[in-house]
Amino acid sequence: MSEVRQHIVFHGRVQGVGFRYTAKYLAQSLELTGWVKNEWDGTVTMEIQGREALIHKLLKGLNNGHFISIEWMDTIELPLEEERGFYVK
Repeated sequence: MSEVRQHIVFHGRVQGVGFRYTAKYLAQSLELTGWVKNEWDGTVTMEIQGREALIHKLLKGLNNGHFISIEWMDTIELPLEEERGFYVK
């Protein structure tokens, strides 16, 4: 299966609710690579790379968080990068 890389900006209640560390745990458990960070405007930015079905699984897991409330996402496809692991910036 082919891999994709996506740049995603999450809007909603996504800061101060464990979003980044939930994303890190899910990404590592699904063997996805990339990073996640808080932005000054209250959004969270993520670049995620791996099989598309696994990225959808990560997004579903984030949306099931008790305190996380994703209102919408802006997504852009990016070229693949050579990287290992997933980390919080």
